[in-house]
Amino acid sequence: MVERYVISIDQGTTSTRCILFDHQGRLVSVAQREHQSYFTQPGWVEHDAAEIWANLQRIVPRALGNAGIGPDQVAAIGIANQRETTVVWDRATGIPIGHAITWQDTRTDALVEQLRRTTGDGFFLDRCGLSPTTYFSAPRIRWLFDHVDGLHERAERGEVLFGTVESWLIWNLTGGPNGGLHITDATNASRTMLMNIRTLAWDDELLSYFGVPRPMLPEIRPSAECYGVARALLPDVRICAALGDQQAALFGQTCFATGEAKCTYGTGSFLLMNTGTNLVRSRHGLLTTVGYKIGDEPTVYALEGPIAVTGSLVQWFRDRLGLIHSAPEIETLARTVEDNGGCYIVPAFSGLFAPHWRSDARGVIIGLTSYITKGHLARAVLEATGWQTREVIDAMNADSPEPLKALKVDGGMTANNLLMQFVADVLDVPVVRPMVSETVSLGAAYAAGLAVGYWPDLEGLRRNWHRAGQWMPTMDPGRREAEYENWRRAVERSFGWIQS
Repeated sequence: MVERYVISIDQGTTSTRCILFDHQGRLVSVAQREHQSYFTQPGWVEHDAAEIWANLQRIVPRALGNAGIGPDQVAAIGIANQRETTVVWDRATGIPIGHAITWQDTRTDALVEQLRRTTGDGFFLDRCGLSPTTYFSAPRIRWLFDHVDGLHERAERGEVLFGTVESWLIWNLTGGPNGGLHITDATNASRTMLMNIRTLAWDDELLSYFGVPRPMLPEIRPSAECYGVARALLPDVRICAALGDQQAALFGQTCFATGEAKCTYGTGSFLLMNTGTNLVRSRHGLLTTVGYKIGDEPTVYALEGPIAVTGSLVQWFRDRLGLIHSAPEIETLARTVEDNGGCYIVPAFSGLFAPHWRSDARGVIIGLTSYITKGHLARAVLEATGWQTREVIDAMNADSPEPLKALKVDGGMTANNLLMQFVADVLDVPVVRPMVSETVSLGAAYAAGLAVGYWPDLEGLRRNWHRAGQWMPTMDPGRREAEYENWRRAVERSFGWIQS
């Protein structure tokens, strides 16, 4: 019998990866290629969607070649993607209309402030579960209409299409201008500010509010369902899953029970807690989002706390300050001191995300004295990630009936043992890392495999999850609370720096 695999396409903020998984959820082959980010003005962050598609065309054959297999041995394709990033392209030619505007981009700041002042958060929270911020797609679409001549009229005629990155890739994989499928899944649609969070359909009031014509929008489908077959790259292979990357990580970490939570530590960090079929409206600065939707089964919701700057703070420490030569060096440098020496870094490089949602905040380094060394700064860099995690967990515990009992973690920063121990210490719960660290890719593969019967059920996926590392809290409770109070005072100092 010929061995079959599930292929996962993980289109992230800095690169695109293609990974093959087997029945045990083990990584068989991987190919990866970075793409360029364009910082054309302060606060602007863009990608070239055509480059991302070209990169995928290079890495899929490489991943198959590394495993020594052909497309006929691929049971299904699953896609995970950077969320909220906005792609608009010409239906007839497949050429993008300018660069994609990424989730990190803050050019819509003035528009968002106007929305909050004139309409308030309640209108949006009731319909899509989200407060207006620069994070989401709808303000970017509006911005494009206001700055690209004739675009709105073309959108009304259906000549241009909108999608987040998974929509763009599925459209190209299934034929592009020659009949490509224009679809999105409920997790990605829930990040646009245009989908009704209860009905999982485009909301007429929100479309009218932002002036987004329905003909440009993709069809919303479940996260795990066979959408169609690929015509390019993997001919005749079924495309059977799409999830936003953080929901894919929740799925890959097998957080299938209410109250289970994971945090993915990457460029930013993203904490999601499964709230089951219960739509929890946060009162403490978190987002209500679709966790996943499997075929015709009821929608599973989640509370999310996105943190804008974590891994990118280490990159800044390396590339902008030049205090280390490689990211792993930060742990070695931080271990040269016992504590932070009274120094705290709040990395509000372009505002703060959850639970504060303050676009007027900017980064501060506070508590500097002549005693401080680069070792103390390195420790403060790592501790910033721990304290930001604590803020989000506090909000989740306040919003949910059950307090967090353990946190599953994944992403590149989990290789830093000092950081993971600090996270366990400040949360006062065990922190657990799985054997397969590529949980975003794994989640997309799991969802696709479920849709085709490659894996039988969620319990079978749970059995694939194995613990690789665990950190238990050891910090003195008095010290924990004193340090946390210092952190909160530092965060307050970051507010109000940008005057509107």
